[in-house]
Amino acid sequence: MNKVFLGQRGLSALLYAAVVATSLVTPAWAKDRGAVTNLPLPRYVSMKASEGNVRRGPSLTHRIDWVFKRRGMPLEITAEFGHWRRVRDQDGAGGWVHYALLSGVRTVLIQEDMMTLHAQPNDKAPVTAALEYGVVARLGDCAPTWCEVSAGGFSGWAPKAKLWGVMPEEIRD
Repeated sequence: MNKVFLGQRGLSALLYAAVVATSLVTPAWAKDRGAVTNLPLPRYVSMKASEGNVRRGPSLTHRIDWVFKRRGMPLEITAEFGHWRRVRDQDGAGGWVHYALLSGVRTVLIQEDMMTLHAQPNDKAPVTAALEYGVVARLGDCAPTWCEVSAGGFSGWAPKAKLWGVMPEEIRD
């Protein structure tokens, strides 16, 4: 078995590479990392199940405060504890949900009635569709101020400020 010896210079270079790699992986908008998954906090996910209990604390012994009943609904994860994630919805209502009820598939809620989708990420581009307030749309690429979304067989670019479920500084390719 070959052994590799890293002197002080080699170890410093290795540590520097690890710091650079970590900073490239950590999004600028992430303020913290989850203790369980090491993923950025806060972050957005969606409801995998069509129904999910929201509890006061991170275990089955905690009381159910309400039930989320909308598959695909975007939720913001704000904390982790074991198999539990503390989430909140667009209204700020939240609690603890078992991780099996959540999906990494990104969705957003439309925040303006009859919001127009455009063929390109600018106001002058042709309109491809109009979505009602509260529609759940699948999130695609995001530029600094626009995101590509799809819902009901239609797709296009929407102003990021009119979507809930994406960070203002988030860029997606």
